[in-house]
Amino acid sequence: MFYLVGLGLFDEKDISLKGVEALKKVDKVYAEFFTSRLFGSNFEKIESIIGKDIIVLDRTQVEEESIFLEEAKDIDVALITGGDPLIATTHSDFLVECARKGIDFEVIHGSSILSSAPAISGLQAYKFGKVTTIPFPDLEYNYFPKSPYIAIEENLKMDMHTLVLLDIQAHNDKYMTVTEGLENLMTIKDNLDHEGLVNEDTLAIGIARVGSKD
Repeated sequence: MFYLVGLGLFDEKDISLKGVEALKKVDKVYAEFFTSRLFGSNFEKIESIIGKDIIVLDRTQVEEESIFLEEAKDIDVALITGGDPLIATTHSDFLVECARKGIDFEVIHGSSILSSAPAISGLQAYKFGKVTTIPFPDLEYNYFPKSPYIAIEENLKMDMHTLVLLDIQAHNDKYMTVTEGLENLMTIKDNLDHEGLVNEDTLAIGIARVGSKD
């Protein structure tokens, strides 16, 4: 059986009791942190709670090899990730694959930034439009994808807020800051072929370390 377990927002204390129970009883636990990670915790703390070692996978091992799905045909296997596991489309694909191969599965959800950010900001959740992500630009070719700016602009036209996620490159220990994200947006604005709606005067709320005491 395959378990897909979300760890929540910040540290090992955010893992649900249902998640802990599942991780304690499975035969093997794998983890991926290239889509999301817990900034207030580490492998050792999670391992001490569940009582077993965690096998950390890189993007290739998760997206191309998916050895955990093959193992789930014969033993109980779990894949853990930060936040809610079904926010990333990669994880949804695993469930489709399980259904295709006849592998039993269970999803154990975790708290997500998609609900926490509107709550913390004091904004109404139903007033949010399309979610977007600001990726790290390709500085070698001076390439700044315009899609996040366009998404914000389209939401503004409908008088809606935008939840903007910031890129991570966990394999390089590289995490975009709010300042970097805003700078990238302004670089995109300067290269538009029209007068953009988002500029230095646009109100933005920066949120970081959600779930921590500080």
